[in-house]
Amino acid sequence: MSISIDMARKILEASKQRARDLRSPVSIAIVDAGGHLVLFERMMSPYGWATGNISIAKANTAVMFNQSTDSVAQWGSGIPGFASSMTAMTNGKFIMAAGGWPIRINGATVGGIGVSGGNAAGRDDDIARSGLAAADAISETMAPPIPVRPPAVSGLPMPGAAIPPSIYPEQSFYGNPNLANPVAPPLVQQPSTRVLPEYEASSMQDLSSTQDEQPYQYNPFNEQSKTDRPGGQS
Repeated sequence: MSISIDMARKILEASKQRARDLRSPVSIAIVDAGGHLVLFERMMSPYGWATGNISIAKANTAVMFNQSTDSVAQWGSGIPGFASSMTAMTNGKFIMAAGGWPIRINGATVGGIGVSGGNAAGRDDDIARSGLAAADAISETMAPPIPVRPPAVSGLPMPGAAIPPSIYPEQSFYGNPNLANPVAPPLVQQPSTRVLPEYEASSMQDLSSTQDEQPYQYNPFNEQSKTDRPGGQS
């Protein structure tokens, strides 16, 4: 993602308004994430010819190191030959002076702003940060929406939620205009079919076969008399 021309205009106008309030005409440069110039204005025209190149160098330096040019100046000044070598490698688009800031939208760097020509100490940085405030306002309007929490069970509506007719096509109440927000009917649990183990099935078969047999009936004619039984009384 890189900065658009409309976004750059809003940031530039905010910086210009701050410069007018401070009565400090400056040069303002806005570059994209690759350091290419997107928008530029020199408020002090035709004077301040050098401030134009300085503002562009500040915007490029802020994008190059993804931090303010004031921060780069603080740690870069302790490295011998750092400023001269970076200036030569970037064809003059590097500078260690306050007034340059990276432009971030939703946490991503989309460009940079550089301001030069302030008539007092800290004016360049103040005007540049006014443009960043406009970028923060744009970032809030572009914030992604909060995702909706999905239902706990996939494929079923949440309790009390409206349901499409395809889920319960057999319910006739869905087409009733008197119901403003039909809800899902309670789920009816169907009786489960139990598969009996082999030993249980065989036991039940033995029990059923025993019940089918005729019960025993006493017949006195089939029994021997007591005198015929061994050991009986004579």
